[in-house]
Amino acid sequence: MKIGLFGTGAYGMAISSILVRNHCEVTMWTKFEEEKENLEKTHRNEKLIPGFELDHSIQFTTNVEECIKGKDLLIIAIPAAFMNDLCVEMAPYIKDNHILIATKGIEQGTGLFMNQILEKHLDTENIAVMSGPTFAVDLVKEMPAGLSLGCRTEETKKRIKEALENHYIKLRETDDVIGVEVCGSIKNVIALSAGMLEGLKANETTKAMLITEAMHDMEEILAAFECNTRTVLSFAGIGDLLLTCTSVKSRNFSFGKLIGEKPGKEKLEEYLKNTTVEGYYTLKSIYQLLKDKKVTIPIIDLIYEIAVKGKDPELLLAFLVFKS
Repeated sequence: MKIGLFGTGAYGMAISSILVRNHCEVTMWTKFEEEKENLEKTHRNEKLIPGFELDHSIQFTTNVEECIKGKDLLIIAIPAAFMNDLCVEMAPYIKDNHILIATKGIEQGTGLFMNQILEKHLDTENIAVMSGPTFAVDLVKEMPAGLSLGCRTEETKKRIKEALENHYIKLRETDDVIGVEVCGSIKNVIALSAGMLEGLKANETTKAMLITEAMHDMEEILAAFECNTRTVLSFAGIGDLLLTCTSVKSRNFSFGKLIGEKPGKEKLEEYLKNTTVEGYYTLKSIYQLLKDKKVTIPIIDLIYEIAVKGKDPELLLAFLVFKS
Protein backbone atom coordinates (compact mmCIF):
# COMPACT_ATOMS: atom_id res chain seq x y z
CA MET A 1 0.00 0.00 0.00
CA LYS A 2 1.02 3.58 -0.63
CA ILE A 3 0.54 5.83 2.39
CA GLY A 4 0.63 9.61 2.72
CA LEU A 5 1.45 10.42 6.34
CA PHE A 6 0.95 14.00 7.48
CA GLY A 7 3.08 14.82 10.50
CA THR A 8 6.69 14.14 11.39
CA GLY A 9 6.31 14.48 15.16
CA ALA A 10 6.89 11.63 17.59
CA TYR A 11 3.56 9.94 16.87
CA GLY A 12 3.92 10.30 13.13
CA MET A 13 7.37 8.75 13.35
CA ALA A 14 6.01 5.86 15.41
CA ILE A 15 3.18 5.23 12.94
CA SER A 16 5.66 5.23 10.08
CA SER A 17 7.58 2.42 11.79
CA ILE A 18 4.43 0.28 11.85
CA LEU A 19 3.64 1.03 8.22
CA VAL A 20 7.14 0.14 7.06
CA ARG A 21 7.01 -3.06 9.15
CA ASN A 22 3.85 -3.92 7.18
CA HIS A 23 5.65 -3.33 3.85
CA CYS A 24 3.89 -0.06 3.00
CA GLU A 25 5.43 2.67 0.85
CA VAL A 26 5.43 5.79 3.02
CA THR A 27 5.64 9.48 2.16
CA MET A 28 5.80 11.80 5.18
CA TRP A 29 4.77 15.45 5.01
CA THR A 30 6.12 18.30 7.11
CA LYS A 31 5.33 21.97 6.76
CA PHE A 32 8.94 22.96 7.38
CA GLU A 33 11.67 22.71 4.71
CA GLU A 34 14.43 22.67 7.33
CA GLU A 35 12.83 19.70 9.09
CA LYS A 36 12.43 17.87 5.79
CA GLU A 37 16.09 18.36 4.95
CA ASN A 38 17.20 17.19 8.37
CA LEU A 39 15.08 14.03 8.16
CA GLU A 40 16.37 13.26 4.68
CA LYS A 41 19.92 13.63 5.94
CA THR A 42 19.73 11.91 9.35
CA HIS A 43 16.41 9.99 9.44
CA ARG A 44 16.29 10.92 13.12
CA ASN A 45 14.85 13.37 15.62
CA GLU A 46 16.75 12.70 18.82
CA LYS A 47 14.68 15.22 20.76
CA LEU A 48 11.44 13.36 20.06
CA ILE A 49 12.49 9.68 20.05
CA PRO A 50 16.12 9.24 21.11
CA GLY A 51 17.95 6.44 19.33
CA PHE A 52 15.18 5.78 16.80
CA GLU A 53 15.98 5.90 13.09
CA LEU A 54 13.30 6.25 10.44
CA ASP A 55 13.45 3.67 7.67
CA HIS A 56 15.51 4.86 4.72
CA SER A 57 12.76 3.87 2.29
CA ILE A 58 10.55 6.71 3.57
CA GLN A 59 10.16 9.75 1.31
CA PHE A 60 9.80 13.26 2.78
CA THR A 61 7.98 16.24 1.32
CA THR A 62 6.66 19.70 2.12
CA ASN A 63 4.23 19.47 -0.80
CA VAL A 64 0.67 18.58 0.25
CA GLU A 65 -0.35 17.44 -3.23
CA GLU A 66 2.64 15.11 -3.45
CA CYS A 67 1.70 13.48 -0.15
CA ILE A 68 -1.86 12.86 -1.39
CA LYS A 69 -1.49 11.95 -5.06
CA GLY A 70 -1.67 8.22 -5.83
CA LYS A 71 -1.95 7.13 -2.18
CA ASP A 72 -4.20 4.30 -1.01
CA LEU A 73 -4.58 5.80 2.47
CA LEU A 74 -3.85 9.14 4.10
CA ILE A 75 -3.01 9.38 7.80
CA ILE A 76 -3.02 12.66 9.74
CA ALA A 77 -0.90 12.86 12.88
CA ILE A 78 -0.36 16.56 13.58
CA PRO A 79 -1.23 18.72 16.61
CA ALA A 80 -4.96 19.51 16.80
CA ALA A 81 -4.33 23.25 16.60
CA PHE A 82 -3.08 22.91 12.99
CA MET A 83 -5.76 20.56 11.65
CA ASN A 84 -7.95 23.24 10.10
CA ASP A 85 -5.07 24.87 8.21
CA LEU A 86 -3.90 21.52 6.86
CA CYS A 87 -7.40 20.58 5.70
CA VAL A 88 -7.69 23.86 3.80
CA GLU A 89 -4.43 23.00 1.99
CA MET A 90 -5.57 19.44 1.32
CA ALA A 91 -9.06 20.34 0.03
CA PRO A 92 -8.20 20.93 -3.68
CA TYR A 93 -6.67 17.44 -3.99
CA ILE A 94 -9.23 15.34 -2.06
CA LYS A 95 -11.95 13.34 -3.79
CA ASP A 96 -13.28 10.31 -1.89
CA ASN A 97 -9.84 9.61 -0.39
CA HIS A 98 -9.56 7.27 2.58
CA ILE A 99 -8.30 9.22 5.61
CA LEU A 100 -7.33 8.10 9.11
CA ILE A 101 -7.10 10.71 11.89
CA ALA A 102 -4.47 9.92 14.52
CA THR A 103 -4.80 13.33 16.21
CA LYS A 104 -6.60 13.85 19.53
CA GLY A 105 -8.24 17.06 20.61
CA ILE A 106 -10.89 19.71 20.02
CA GLU A 107 -10.43 22.84 17.92
CA GLN A 108 -10.16 26.03 19.94
CA GLY A 109 -12.92 28.53 19.30
CA THR A 110 -15.20 26.31 17.21
CA GLY A 111 -15.39 23.30 19.57
CA LEU A 112 -15.14 20.96 16.57
CA PHE A 113 -13.71 17.46 16.89
CA MET A 114 -11.10 16.43 14.34
CA ASN A 115 -13.42 14.40 12.11
CA GLN A 116 -15.83 17.34 12.00
CA ILE A 117 -13.06 19.61 10.71
CA LEU A 118 -12.33 17.13 7.92
CA GLU A 119 -16.02 16.82 7.08
CA LYS A 120 -16.23 20.62 6.91
CA HIS A 121 -13.41 21.01 4.36
CA LEU A 122 -12.81 17.73 2.50
CA ASP A 123 -14.85 16.01 -0.18
CA THR A 124 -14.90 12.49 1.26
CA GLU A 125 -16.99 10.38 3.60
CA ASN A 126 -14.18 7.86 4.03
CA ILE A 127 -12.95 9.25 7.36
CA ALA A 128 -11.85 7.20 10.38
CA VAL A 129 -10.34 8.01 13.77
CA MET A 130 -7.84 6.05 15.84
CA SER A 131 -7.15 6.42 19.55
CA GLY A 132 -5.79 4.32 22.38
CA PRO A 133 -3.16 3.80 25.08
CA THR A 134 0.03 4.25 23.10
CA PHE A 135 3.15 6.36 23.55
CA ALA A 136 5.32 6.89 20.47
CA VAL A 137 8.48 5.80 22.30
CA ASP A 138 6.76 2.50 23.12
CA LEU A 139 5.33 1.80 19.67
CA VAL A 140 8.73 1.80 17.99
CA LYS A 141 9.82 -1.07 20.28
CA GLU A 142 7.24 -3.41 18.66
CA MET A 143 5.63 -4.54 21.90
CA PRO A 144 1.86 -5.36 21.85
CA ALA A 145 -0.45 -2.33 21.72
CA GLY A 146 -4.19 -1.88 21.22
CA LEU A 147 -6.13 0.98 19.63
CA SER A 148 -9.77 1.78 18.98
CA LEU A 149 -10.67 2.37 15.34
CA GLY A 150 -13.80 4.43 14.76
CA CYS A 151 -14.91 3.98 11.18
CA ARG A 152 -18.16 4.24 9.19
CA THR A 153 -17.17 2.70 5.83
CA GLU A 154 -16.02 -0.87 5.22
CA GLU A 155 -13.42 -0.09 2.55
CA THR A 156 -11.72 2.52 4.75
CA LYS A 157 -11.66 0.08 7.65
CA LYS A 158 -10.19 -2.63 5.42
CA ARG A 159 -7.37 -0.37 4.20
CA ILE A 160 -6.48 0.84 7.69
CA LYS A 161 -6.36 -2.68 9.11
CA GLU A 162 -4.16 -3.83 6.23
CA ALA A 163 -1.80 -0.90 6.77
CA LEU A 164 -1.50 -1.08 10.55
CA GLU A 165 -2.49 -4.43 12.04
CA ASN A 166 0.22 -7.01 12.62
CA HIS A 167 1.62 -9.30 15.31
CA TYR A 168 1.98 -6.43 17.81
CA ILE A 169 -0.76 -3.94 16.81
CA LYS A 170 -4.43 -4.72 17.49
CA LEU A 171 -7.27 -2.51 16.20
CA ARG A 172 -10.68 -2.87 17.86
CA GLU A 173 -13.43 -1.61 15.55
CA THR A 174 -16.42 0.58 16.41
CA ASP A 175 -18.81 2.79 14.47
CA ASP A 176 -18.83 5.29 17.38
CA VAL A 177 -16.50 7.78 15.68
CA ILE A 178 -17.38 10.74 17.91
CA GLY A 179 -17.19 8.53 21.02
CA VAL A 180 -13.61 7.56 20.18
CA GLU A 181 -12.77 11.24 19.71
CA VAL A 182 -14.49 12.27 22.95
CA CYS A 183 -12.57 9.66 24.94
CA GLY A 184 -9.28 10.49 23.25
CA SER A 185 -9.76 14.16 24.13
CA ILE A 186 -11.20 13.91 27.65
CA LYS A 187 -8.52 11.54 28.93
CA ASN A 188 -5.98 14.34 28.39
CA VAL A 189 -8.06 16.60 30.63
CA ILE A 190 -8.37 13.95 33.35
CA ALA A 191 -4.62 13.40 33.13
CA LEU A 192 -4.15 17.00 34.29
CA SER A 193 -5.98 16.15 37.52
CA ALA A 194 -4.04 12.89 37.92
CA GLY A 195 -0.83 14.87 37.61
CA MET A 196 -2.10 17.32 40.22
CA LEU A 197 -2.49 14.44 42.67
CA GLU A 198 1.08 13.40 41.94
CA GLY A 199 2.28 16.94 42.60
CA LEU A 200 0.31 16.98 45.84
CA LYS A 201 2.05 13.70 46.82
CA ALA A 202 -1.24 11.80 47.00
CA ASN A 203 -0.95 8.03 47.41
CA GLU A 204 -1.91 5.26 44.97
CA THR A 205 -5.24 4.74 46.73
CA THR A 206 -6.33 8.31 46.01
CA LYS A 207 -5.12 8.12 42.41
CA ALA A 208 -7.19 4.96 41.85
CA MET A 209 -10.18 6.78 43.32
CA LEU A 210 -9.77 9.58 40.77
CA ILE A 211 -9.54 7.21 37.80
CA THR A 212 -12.65 5.32 38.93
CA GLU A 213 -14.63 8.54 39.33
CA ALA A 214 -13.31 9.79 35.99
CA MET A 215 -14.70 6.74 34.20
CA HIS A 216 -18.19 7.61 35.40
CA ASP A 217 -17.70 11.22 34.31
CA MET A 218 -16.49 10.15 30.87
CA GLU A 219 -19.60 8.01 30.54
CA GLU A 220 -21.77 11.05 31.28
CA ILE A 221 -19.87 13.13 28.73
CA LEU A 222 -20.34 10.42 26.08
CA ALA A 223 -24.07 10.46 26.80
CA ALA A 224 -24.11 14.26 26.48
CA PHE A 225 -22.67 13.94 22.96
CA GLU A 226 -25.13 11.12 22.11
CA CYS A 227 -22.34 8.56 21.83
CA ASN A 228 -22.27 4.91 22.88
CA THR A 229 -21.51 5.01 26.61
CA ARG A 230 -19.80 1.61 26.37
CA THR A 231 -17.00 3.30 24.44
CA VAL A 232 -15.65 4.25 27.87
CA LEU A 233 -14.61 0.58 28.22
CA SER A 234 -12.56 0.61 25.00
CA PHE A 235 -8.87 1.17 24.29
CA ALA A 236 -9.79 4.81 23.59
CA GLY A 237 -11.58 5.00 26.95
CA ILE A 238 -10.31 3.22 30.04
CA GLY A 239 -7.19 2.03 28.18
CA ASP A 240 -5.93 5.50 27.31
CA LEU A 241 -7.17 6.92 30.62
CA LEU A 242 -5.05 4.46 32.59
CA LEU A 243 -1.95 5.10 30.51
CA THR A 244 -2.17 8.88 30.46
CA CYS A 245 -3.10 9.21 34.13
CA THR A 246 -0.24 7.08 35.44
CA SER A 247 2.83 8.00 33.40
CA VAL A 248 5.32 10.85 33.46
CA LYS A 249 5.72 10.27 29.71
CA SER A 250 2.40 12.12 29.35
CA ARG A 251 2.86 15.88 28.92
CA ASN A 252 -0.64 16.38 30.33
CA PHE A 253 0.22 14.40 33.46
CA SER A 254 3.53 16.26 33.78
CA PHE A 255 1.84 19.66 33.51
CA GLY A 256 -0.75 18.63 36.09
CA LYS A 257 2.07 17.50 38.39
CA LEU A 258 3.64 20.93 38.04
CA ILE A 259 0.32 22.57 38.97
CA GLY A 260 0.10 20.34 42.05
CA GLU A 261 3.57 21.42 43.13
CA LYS A 262 2.39 25.06 43.15
CA PRO A 263 5.45 26.63 41.47
CA GLY A 264 3.76 29.95 40.73
CA LYS A 265 2.03 31.42 37.67
CA GLU A 266 5.23 32.32 35.80
CA LYS A 267 6.61 28.75 35.76
CA LEU A 268 3.26 27.36 34.62
CA GLU A 269 3.09 29.86 31.78
CA GLU A 270 6.67 29.07 30.80
CA TYR A 271 5.87 25.34 30.63
CA LEU A 272 2.84 25.99 28.40
CA LYS A 273 4.94 28.23 26.17
CA ASN A 274 7.59 25.55 25.59
CA THR A 275 5.47 22.37 25.65
CA THR A 276 2.37 21.26 23.75
CA VAL A 277 -0.16 20.33 26.45
CA GLU A 278 -3.23 19.21 24.46
CA GLY A 279 -5.24 18.58 27.63
CA TYR A 280 -4.98 22.23 28.70
CA TYR A 281 -6.49 23.49 25.44
CA THR A 282 -8.99 20.64 25.23
CA LEU A 283 -10.11 21.57 28.76
CA LYS A 284 -11.09 25.06 27.59
CA SER A 285 -13.04 23.62 24.65
CA ILE A 286 -14.86 20.84 26.50
CA TYR A 287 -15.72 23.23 29.35
CA GLN A 288 -17.47 25.55 26.89
CA LEU A 289 -19.11 22.74 24.91
CA LEU A 290 -20.65 21.30 28.08
CA LYS A 291 -21.85 24.76 29.11
CA ASP A 292 -23.48 25.16 25.70
CA LYS A 293 -25.23 21.82 26.16
CA LYS A 294 -26.25 22.83 29.71
CA VAL A 295 -24.54 19.71 31.03
CA THR A 296 -22.68 19.90 34.33
CA ILE A 297 -19.66 17.65 34.88
CA PRO A 298 -18.22 18.75 38.26
CA ILE A 299 -14.73 17.28 37.70
CA ILE A 300 -14.36 19.25 34.44
CA ASP A 301 -15.51 22.44 36.19
CA LEU A 302 -13.00 21.91 39.00
CA ILE A 303 -10.05 21.13 36.71
CA TYR A 304 -10.92 24.30 34.79
CA GLU A 305 -11.00 26.37 37.98
CA ILE A 306 -7.60 25.03 39.03
CA ALA A 307 -5.72 24.86 35.69
CA VAL A 308 -7.18 27.94 34.00
CA LYS A 309 -8.39 30.16 36.84
CA GLY A 310 -5.52 29.38 39.22
CA LYS A 311 -7.48 27.94 42.15
CA ASP A 312 -5.66 25.85 44.80
CA PRO A 313 -5.09 22.27 43.48
CA GLU A 314 -5.73 20.91 46.97
CA LEU A 315 -9.43 21.49 46.27
CA LEU A 316 -9.21 18.28 44.23
CA LEU A 317 -8.59 16.17 47.36
CA ALA A 318 -11.75 17.37 49.09
CA PHE A 319 -13.73 17.12 45.87
CA LEU A 320 -13.03 13.40 45.47
CA VAL A 321 -14.52 12.66 48.89
CA PHE A 322 -17.55 14.88 48.71
CA LYS A 323 -18.41 14.40 45.03
CA SER A 324 -21.93 13.01 44.79
